[in-house]
Amino acid sequence: MKPKVLVILGPTASGKSDLAVELALKLNGEVISADSRQVYKGLDIGTGKITAAEMKSVRHWCLDIADPKERFTAMDWKKAAETAVADIVSRGKLPIICGGTGFYISALIDDLGFPDVKADTEEQKALESKTAEELFEELKKLDPNRAATIDLKNKRRMARAILIARELGAVPPIAQPAEPKYDAIIIGVAIPDHVLRDRIRDRLTKRLDAGMIKEVEQLHENGLSYERMDELGLEYRYLAQYLEGKIAREPMIELLLTRIWQYARRQKTWFKRDARIRWFEQPVNLAEISALTADLLHYTRI
Repeated sequence: MKPKVLVILGPTASGKSDLAVELALKLNGEVISADSRQVYKGLDIGTGKITAAEMKSVRHWCLDIADPKERFTAMDWKKAAETAVADIVSRGKLPIICGGTGFYISALIDDLGFPDVKADTEEQKALESKTAEELFEELKKLDPNRAATIDLKNKRRMARAILIARELGAVPPIAQPAEPKYDAIIIGVAIPDHVLRDRIRDRLTKRLDAGMIKEVEQLHENGLSYERMDELGLEYRYLAQYLEGKIAREPMIELLLTRIWQYARRQKTWFKRDARIRWFEQPVNLAEISALTADLLHYTRI
């Protein structure tokens, strides 16, 4: 039998992390984070990384496993997540994949292959010298599906997508096996747009109050360049611009709110493609979800 895994996904600020912890407590599980930036050490407040108190003693995997000065790829994450799943299953527990990075989740549960396309080539550097608008237009011609979900401000990611599309004709999903590696139940946390907007604003305010700017200052003092922060995107990109004096505080906050909302919309667009997702509206009925997943995964109902 294939290992059984539970996936909790949704847009940023939807409350999926808290739900994953509660389900882990009910279903004897451990959580594997599927967040492309929470893998990095020191990127805590800016990424909304779950705290020790919020974990409620539930073990979490794939957090703080990479140096932010170095690039950690989707393939790197997949390998780490596969190791975590095997360890969790070997102890008779339920792996719970939780996050908003849709490509990471798909790479794991669908066992996607990765293109053998070299990174950091002269061709990629030439692409990165272009404007974001030029890169987007080329990617849209090559692969409109990937263009619809990509971060329009991340030139490196767009350049990489163009290289893959040039080589293979399209960006992932690619090399997908006929039979998935895991038996996955996928739960999506849905939230109305007007509520999500308010939650994004409230969360950003709390992060600023909690010392997010100081965190970025400390990261820079420890050798993380502003250029690398720009690659990391969202909070780190615009806080770096603020610290460099390129933008004032209030315009920076409003711009960041806009960019986070756009990111949430891209997440929604990605998830809409997957008909396997069982959606639950916020506030979710924890008893209903835990009962459903317990039945489907053949765990004892609590």
